[in-house]
Amino acid sequence: MGPVVGRPGPVNAQRTADLRFGSQPAMALASAERFSDAPAVIDGGIELSFRDVARDLRRVAAGLVRRGVRPGDRVALWAPNSASWIVAALGVQAAGAWLVPLNTRFRGSEAAYVVERADARVLLVVDDFMGTDHVGLLREAAPDLAARTPVVRIPGPGRDDWSGFLDEGSAEDRAEVGRRIAALGPDDVSDVIFTSGTTGAPKGVLLRHGASLRAYEAYNSGFGLAEGDRHLVATPFFHCFGYKAGWMLSLLVGAATVPVAVFDAGRALADVERLRVTHVPGSPAIFTGMLDHPERPGRDLSSLRVAIVAAASFPDRLVSRMRGELGLDTVMTGYGLTENHAIGTFTLPTDPDEIVDATVGRPADGVTVRIVAPDGSEVAAGTEGELLLGGYAHMTGYLDDPEATAETLVDGWLRTGDLAVQDENGYVRITDRLKDLYIMGGFNVAPAEVERSLSAMPAIARVAVVGMPDPHFGEVGAAFVVPRPGAVVTPEEVVAYARAAMANYKVPRLVTIVDELPVNASGKVLKQRLRERLPVHH
Repeated sequence: MGPVVGRPGPVNAQRTADLRFGSQPAMALASAERFSDAPAVIDGGIELSFRDVARDLRRVAAGLVRRGVRPGDRVALWAPNSASWIVAALGVQAAGAWLVPLNTRFRGSEAAYVVERADARVLLVVDDFMGTDHVGLLREAAPDLAARTPVVRIPGPGRDDWSGFLDEGSAEDRAEVGRRIAALGPDDVSDVIFTSGTTGAPKGVLLRHGASLRAYEAYNSGFGLAEGDRHLVATPFFHCFGYKAGWMLSLLVGAATVPVAVFDAGRALADVERLRVTHVPGSPAIFTGMLDHPERPGRDLSSLRVAIVAAASFPDRLVSRMRGELGLDTVMTGYGLTENHAIGTFTLPTDPDEIVDATVGRPADGVTVRIVAPDGSEVAAGTEGELLLGGYAHMTGYLDDPEATAETLVDGWLRTGDLAVQDENGYVRITDRLKDLYIMGGFNVAPAEVERSLSAMPAIARVAVVGMPDPHFGEVGAAFVVPRPGAVVTPEEVVAYARAAMANYKVPRLVTIVDELPVNASGKVLKQRLRERLPVHH
């Protein structure tokens, strides 16, 4: 059988979200009928009800229709988490266009790459955020591109001044929006989300309306977000974790989204207390920041029930601290990648801490897993190999890149490029990215394994390990270590701990103590930046 280019698999007989609503804008309109005047978004002083979201997404769509946006056009959105991001995204889709979110940390050349690659028809952008003139950055990096790309200014966090754009559409434009929403189906493209580019040039991943809705209904079987809950979302909206597992899921189930544009642990703790937040997704850094903040003991966090930590590995004590010190009933973790609508495996609320600590759970409903050897043969339980994902959630493909699509989607399976082990009970443990492996004296070393072991050292908050060229062994490990607040640790102590904890070939030969690790907006460590800091000769 030849490569499968992301065609959705068979739909379960159960009544799933993709069949109920067909598209994300249609879901938002249905939620306006179901949840009416309940709060849907709480963004500083701005509060939108479910009816408000439905009204404003139609107005955004009508304005885009008025400006010539057609079904299948791409519209870029460059803005931080906010109420206006949600309304703008749904408005783009209601006009029949494909949403192209841009990373808020992009510099001008990075944004220009995505806008150019996506052939964006319009750019929706905040006027100013944290002193950054985004349009100015684009003009400086790519003046010709900027000159030919129409710009619509949208409000920033906690603001609602759309400078008249919401009133631009005519009655006929609004009628056209209704027709376009009705024409959308579950297999239509909803988004072009560009990969982070940590291992190469970013590629545009084509995602669908129906698979998005179905995936996060499956995710919610464990997360348990429900009508009336409050969902604090500091994870960025330009990735699926903040967008589809964040505000889209809130709209689907009737919960209120509390967008966080810039994470501050003290502010987050205050918001949990003031707004009675129930659910929080985040990276390990978000939760360690909240746990270690001096104001935490004095805050009333009794409303908190559920959190999900997005990381392939994190310190063993983090889960127990989250339960004990934040008072959480459920701490989950999981695994996914954009190419699979960011759905994959999840732990369940009933899983014990040792499962949450050591694995990324079992396959989500409708997702299948295979672990294979380099020759493509399936390996036995407990044996490491490349993780493949099957099921309905494959991307449609990479934008204008059939070769990369064919390399990733093969015979009905999605090649993740991640190494993993699956035990006899179906639980998956990610051991490393294939591309992050280094070979020390003939031994394969998985940095994630070394990082996990070093993370158990009490003085260490975070650690990242990369391979470093070595004239004798070929490559050796280099560790970058962030001490816990108030702790002091030396490179010699880290090496001594490692020697006692792991095989000699895994022990880092160079340890650097740092204040923080370079990360992207999703909390993923940018290992190429660390490699650039290594000495030329070890």
